[in-house]
Amino acid sequence: MRVLIIEDEHKIARALKKALEQESYAVDVSFDGDDGYAMATTEPYDIAIIDRMIPGEYDGLAIVKAMREAKIHTPVLLLTAMGSVRDRTQGLDGGADDYLVKPFAIEELLARVRALLRRPTEQQANVLKVGDLELDTLSFSVKRKEKQINLTSKEFALLEYLMRNPGRPISKEVIISHVWDYDADILPNTVEVYIKYLRNKIDVPFKTNLIHTIRGFGYKLEAA
Repeated sequence: MRVLIIEDEHKIARALKKALEQESYAVDVSFDGDDGYAMATTEPYDIAIIDRMIPGEYDGLAIVKAMREAKIHTPVLLLTAMGSVRDRTQGLDGGADDYLVKPFAIEELLARVRALLRRPTEQQANVLKVGDLELDTLSFSVKRKEKQINLTSKEFALLEYLMRNPGRPISKEVIISHVWDYDADILPNTVEVYIKYLRNKIDVPFKTNLIHTIRGFGYKLEAA
């Protein structure tokens, strides 16, 4: 899952980025409203965490409103030191999906992120299943035919994205945009390398392949 953080307090932004990356999310950070607006409205994200009082022509609420006007339905968690009922109401009515008042515990923010990612479709459940393959997004465990499979954080993130889109052909470019952050140094064959890593762990030891190559396009994960 790819996350956008728009937060001008560098210490908070770095702490959030570190915590989210430890949970296997790909994370981009913007420290001002104008840059954040550009990223939120042009790049594909699975969730955005936006500070309401961000400096720039676009404050946090203006960014959210612009996203909704552009028919961008990315879930938004709005952060703010403004905790009155009126402030929360304005944020939610402006298009935010959730509202977290500073100071907050990182554990609560992570829980709210997980909750927002579960909302859009039934596939956003904690446990994803495709055929006999099962992935638990909370315990970071993967198993096939009840056999535990150990993955690196990036392998896990790639598999999670494929399992959230079962049967759907996904191009390498789309995979990169969701699994790797904006500043990552991606080589042309990076996706191929990680797909090979996954195949060696979830396909090779079993009789049926789940990862399929769509020649000239990309990959899909599908049970026969």
